[in-house]
Amino acid sequence: MNLSLPPFEYKVQKRNNIVFIYDIIRKKYIVLTPEEWVRQHVIHYLIDVKHYPAALIAVEREIELNGLKRRYDIVCYNKLANPVLIVECKAPSITLSQTTFDQAFEYNTILNAKYVLITNGIRHLCGTIGEDGKFRLLDEIPEYVRI
Repeated sequence: MNLSLPPFEYKVQKRNNIVFIYDIIRKKYIVLTPEEWVRQHVIHYLIDVKHYPAALIAVEREIELNGLKRRYDIVCYNKLANPVLIVECKAPSITLSQTTFDQAFEYNTILNAKYVLITNGIRHLCGTIGEDGKFRLLDEIPEYVRI
């Protein structure tokens, strides 16, 4: 799958005809689905290019939203353990839509991250909610040092 994110070194295993990829955040092998391929690229991009500390990144953690248990893809925290970036990953075959934004923003009603990123590995939309409450797209994903 050709993504618009830089390549990275990865480890894969095959067990019972199923391919697994090693997740450096969860420190275990995860089934390699198209969405996981995007998630792993984003994790490495955030660490290697945008300088987010791996120790401050959480992947596929459960939160409660309106009484329902949900799972976000990636959340990056600052040194005070406050969420600063929430990432919603989709498979490359999935078109980013209002539904994708809605899902990320629903999660963000609980997390209150400053930045929201949705990506299918090919297209990336990142923005922030201004003081006026309006969402503004950014030209690029913010670096950790600027947060």
